[in-house]
Amino acid sequence: MATRTWDAWNYRESAEVSSRGKDLTGFSVEAVDGSIGKIDRATLDVGSSYVVVDTGPWIFGRKVMLPAGTIDRVDWNEEKVYVDRTKDQIKDSPEFDDTMMSDDAAYRDRLGTYYGGTYDRGAF
Repeated sequence: MATRTWDAWNYRESAEVSSRGKDLTGFSVEAVDGSIGKIDRATLDVGSSYVVVDTGPWIFGRKVMLPAGTIDRVDWNEEKVYVDRTKDQIKDSPEFDDTMMSDDAAYRDRLGTYYGGTYDRGAF
């Protein structure tokens, strides 16, 4: 049996983001254990897609960057994005500074490694 690998920087087929080509900005984000905020920015760049989530008061107004690969599915009617990580996993992610460049290679490497370590192969 082949082992599925996790692709941090591309949307999964189940999310239907790439095929629809629609912007996720403003969509609510749901972790496996509850709401975490709203998407402030989203990209559709092949091989480097991500969303930036404004967590509001949940983690003191902090924004977090989530690689596109963490998005399990999108409810287009309800405008909700479902990620396959817990609130604590997201809260403990490498800190995102909104003034930094989102294409900072070192940050993206840390983020990809962090979320790759939280990847649950049983979730697929």
